[in-house]
Formats: sequence, C-alpha cells, structure tokens
Amino acid sequence: MPAVMADPLTLPRLPLLSESETGWRRVAKVVTAQRHLEGEGFQVRRPFPGTDLALADPFLLLDHMGAVEYAPGEARGTPWHPHRGFETVTYIIDGAFQHQDTTGGGGLISDGATQWMTAASGIQHIEQPPPELVAKGGLFHGIQLWVNLPRAQKWVPPRYQDIEARDVKLLAADDGSSIVRVIAGSLAGYDGPGVTYTPINYLHATVAPGARLALPWPREFNALVYVLSGRGTAGVEEIALDEGQLAVFGGSHNKGTGDGVVVRAAESQPVAGANGWEILVLGGLPIREPIARYGPFVMNTREEIVQAFEDFQAGRMGTAPAEKVPHRSEQDEPLA
Repeated sequence: MPAVMADPLTLPRLPLLSESETGWRRVAKVVTAQRHLEGEGFQVRRPFPGTDLALADPFLLLDHMGAVEYAPGEARGTPWHPHRGFETVTYIIDGAFQHQDTTGGGGLISDGATQWMTAASGIQHIEQPPPELVAKGGLFHGIQLWVNLPRAQKWVPPRYQDIEARDVKLLAADDGSSIVRVIAGSLAGYDGPGVTYTPINYLHATVAPGARLALPWPREFNALVYVLSGRGTAGVEEIALDEGQLAVFGGSHNKGTGDGVVVRAAESQPVAGANGWEILVLGGLPIREPIARYGPFVMNTREEIVQAFEDFQAGRMGTAPAEKVPHRSEQDEPLA
C-alpha cells in the first residue's frame, strides 16, 4: 500500500501556509472505530455513524475494509440489496472488488480505483470479490463512504462514476515530502475527478515518516482525518492518532486569512517498509436537514422510509437506466 504512488518531487506542490495568519482547526474529538460484520460475513471497522452523526454531516457512514490477507476461500462480499437517498463511494487501495447494479452499471474496482454510485431515487446493487481473489486469496484493503444527498437531490435518477487510479489528482506537500491524492473536491485550486452533488473533499494522503502535512481548508466545511495505517498526530495540539481512529476537527481558535488542517506522521511507523502514515482527509458542507434512516435507505422523513420499502417490495426500484458520468477530461472536450 498504497496503490497510487509517484515521486513527490515531480508533483505540483501545496502552498506553504502562514503559521501566524492561518486559522488552524483544533481537534474536537477522537473516535476509535468499532468492528462490525457486513454482507456475507466480512469484517469492517466503522468510526461513524456513532453517537453524534451531526459531527460527520454530510457523511453518513465510513467502513474500513482490511487491510487483510485473505486465504483461499475466505473473501466475502454482499448479496443484492437496495439503496435510496444517498451515494456510496467505494475506494479500493489494494486488491479488487466487483460492483454490479440493476441498471447495468458497474465493473471491477482495483488498486487505487473508485466507484461512485449515486443511489438517489433508488437502485439495487451487489458487491463481490472477483473469483480469482476468492480462489487464491490475497491482499485486500478498501473504504466505503456513504455521502448524504440534500432533499432536492434525493429523487434524481441514479448514476455511477468509474474513477480509475490514473484519474486521481496527485499533489505533493509544500516541502515535497508527502503525497496527497484528490479523489473528489478541490484542494488549493486542484480538482479531483469525482463529480458530487454535495460539496465535499475526499483525500488520501501518505505522510512521510516524521513529516508535517498542512492543508488549506474551506472555512465552511467540516474536517475529519481517519487513519488507514500507521500512527501520527492531528492538529496543532498534536493529538495522538493511530490506525482505526478518527479525528473530528472543530473550529479554529484564531481567525486568520484562511483555515488549515495540520497533521504529522510519527518518526517510526509500525509496518516495516511502509511509505509513511496513510490517512483519509474528509470534509464537506453540512446539509443540516432532518435524517430518517433505516437500513439501506436514508431520507428526510419516516413516511419516505416507509415509501422506500414499499417501492422496493413492489419492484419499483432500480429500473430506470443509470447515467454514467464522464471523466472531467471528457466533460471539458468541445462538442463535435
């Protein structure tokens, strides 16, 4: 790990943030992920939802799958199941996962690729390890993130995006020591390939041992840092943060010209040969709408949840063709 690497010295660099003029976000809370069994029996670590879902708004759920070295026959997935009212974002760091939905969308997600499924008005899908991984075993490591949709977008048609590893925007820290992968959102004017309804940032960073990583951050966004592997600290207070832990940032104590999020990797990492401290950095514009949630459906009212179950049982979910969202490079091409 990780799947997408490059020489940081060849990448565009993040700006050097002023220590005195930046409003550094403070760590408000540290959450240790709880272990759960999902699908056909695979284990995940889940830092949220927890006692205070509002802290993560607009994110609904984060499932950390692995890293695990499967023996032959051990790999598991999920059976067919429905969703409505939000988006599922599956990012595979190592190994592979197959996705298929009732509109014909999907494919193989592997080694740094992301599949972004907007369930919205309703869809059914299945997620399974490929036959080769089941038969032979192997390394598997991935993340599934659920992103809420505002009331106005919960009824839009389903769509999906295939974001390949080569599509992700790669940046270096201001000192060239660390790598940041922008999967969605915008960081210092550099845009990720993911197309979102809800304004968010979704980043994967490899912070070199002992290095400090400072990120400019939208003042209106919340900020979360989750540790995929290794250890380090979060915030100017240098709060210890280990694998499977989530730091929830609050506001800054000093209001400077802009906000910033800072982390630092420990000098020594627990995994021999590791490139550094592996973290996800998430943030978004809170939706701040009522949430009615039951199983695979996330809506605004209990009545809408009841309707979702009725629509699913009546076969009215996942029948409309999904819209496949083109890559940004395709969107920028002039029409013939």
